[in-house]
Amino acid sequence: MYLLWPLLFLHVSAARLSSFDVRLKQPKQEGKVRLVGDLPSSGRVEVYHDGQWGTVCDDGWDLAEAQVVCRQLGFPGAKSFMPGGRYGEGSGSIWLDDMNCKGSESSLSECSFKGWGITDCSHKEDAGVVCETGTNITTDHQFFLDNSLGLSDDLGLLFDSGDGCDFRINVQDVSEESELTFCVHSMILMIYPELNITNNSGNLTVDVSQTCHPHVSAFLSLLTQLNGSFQHQDTAVTWYLYSRQIDVSITSAQCLHQLAFNFGVKKLMEDVGRAFTLLIPEDNTFHTQVSMFEYGLRTGDLVLQENVLQYLSWNFEFLISSPVWSTISFHMMDALLRRSDLIVKDEAFLLEALERWIQDKGDEISSDQQASLLNHIRFLLIPVDKLYEMQFSSSILHRNHEKLYLTGLLRGFQFNALPFSKIRNQMYNTSSEYLPRIYTGDEWSVFINDTTVNYQYHNYYYGQNNRIQSFSTPAHPSALYKEQNVQWQAQVFLSNQECSYYGIPCTSFPVARFLASGNQNMYTSTIRYSNRLILTCKNENNIFHVQDFKNDMAVIPNNSSMGLPNPCPDDYSFRFVVRPEYI
Repeated sequence: MYLLWPLLFLHVSAARLSSFDVRLKQPKQEGKVRLVGDLPSSGRVEVYHDGQWGTVCDDGWDLAEAQVVCRQLGFPGAKSFMPGGRYGEGSGSIWLDDMNCKGSESSLSECSFKGWGITDCSHKEDAGVVCETGTNITTDHQFFLDNSLGLSDDLGLLFDSGDGCDFRINVQDVSEESELTFCVHSMILMIYPELNITNNSGNLTVDVSQTCHPHVSAFLSLLTQLNGSFQHQDTAVTWYLYSRQIDVSITSAQCLHQLAFNFGVKKLMEDVGRAFTLLIPEDNTFHTQVSMFEYGLRTGDLVLQENVLQYLSWNFEFLISSPVWSTISFHMMDALLRRSDLIVKDEAFLLEALERWIQDKGDEISSDQQASLLNHIRFLLIPVDKLYEMQFSSSILHRNHEKLYLTGLLRGFQFNALPFSKIRNQMYNTSSEYLPRIYTGDEWSVFINDTTVNYQYHNYYYGQNNRIQSFSTPAHPSALYKEQNVQWQAQVFLSNQECSYYGIPCTSFPVARFLASGNQNMYTSTIRYSNRLILTCKNENNIFHVQDFKNDMAVIPNNSSMGLPNPCPDDYSFRFVVRPEYI
């Protein structure tokens, strides 16, 4: 879990070193922050400006400012803000005073303040913070990455011995206040031609971001420096450089991926990226997932962005009720609203959630951005009775974008009043506008919670009725079909005996069946049903799998073949969702 820093030593060419923040004496970034204290996650806040570090006065210092600092450093958020003097007095300039942050800024210097160096404070008022460190994560599962094929076991033994090391790697933190030296073998580095290591090469210096400090400390605790070489206190520990093996956990994955990205270690970056997918369900606060998405934007990792967005789309209603909801970025909101796999009660509920988010964001979301987000709302799929009520609302989007809002309502009324053949030609350019998301309102879904295997008695399976649900839905959300119902039967099979009793061939379990009965064949030329099965942990409120039905059946994949791991393999429930759409 803590074998992080050997990863820094793979495939780092001199050219790449000059491009990233990994070299000694590289110029600091304006507005960068750091914490000065005994722990990497708490301390006195200092900000870099005009070539030097300075402090922040605690006038106006609150939790919103602390949130900005902690997230700028890569932590999930802030636990608390500290008044002046708690972490000792700084020296030099007091750069910031009378801070006023909304809490959603990406850096402290984006907040409102008097001006650089304008203050009436003394260093007795230097502000501090305590950041969250991921302890709210429910588990810290580890995933073992093994790229050791083709490597001799003797390389691991070579590292264990520490004999003959002749190449020094200097690891320093970004504040340049401390430096540690590792001694490794240049002949191992020469295995990787991208490093451009020669017989004349003697050392390499890297900077370590503050968010990775906990991993550095843990890693260093396993090693002891002795006369320029290192010896293991735990012989089971082997550097990735020598063994190409490492454990990845939710608390280390982002740091590993960032380092692999910065240093061009493509294979490791890809492997850790896949591990990200396995780690996505681990944090029920959504801090990690939101951080992963923003990180994916910065690194251009489209696969990571998609994996996070899919999970957040499935768990959208849980996301809305979480503290992190008001902090998500415009880019994330825009990406979520574009998706048809968004699981939500109905489209009106989604619009209300968007308006609350815009209200919370205030001036941070521009008028053009508001209009862009409003355009993603599928007014055509809002129930007609709610459309009627919405025209009298005084919501923020109605007030700020009345014409656009009323145009959406008008199109919604048209969609409910006219046959699709009448408006089809106008829909082709905006096809997603009439495609349903995954709406879980009672009108369109049914829930099966019982997953107990039943026993046969006189050729009837007692309790199986708990896993059979019948209900009816309109043939389509349009008001034209309001009185035209389709009957549905949802059923879950947990054993071969149950399948045989109903004459269904089953090869694995559980299996779900979703049958339509009655007059649904009347609509085959105009309506198709792209129904979905949703699997949710009973006690976690965590949706971890969504799939469609093939020939009315859905075979639940095993854990290894799911897109996301099943965090509750023996304790999940089933929701069957009807999704009618015009052809």
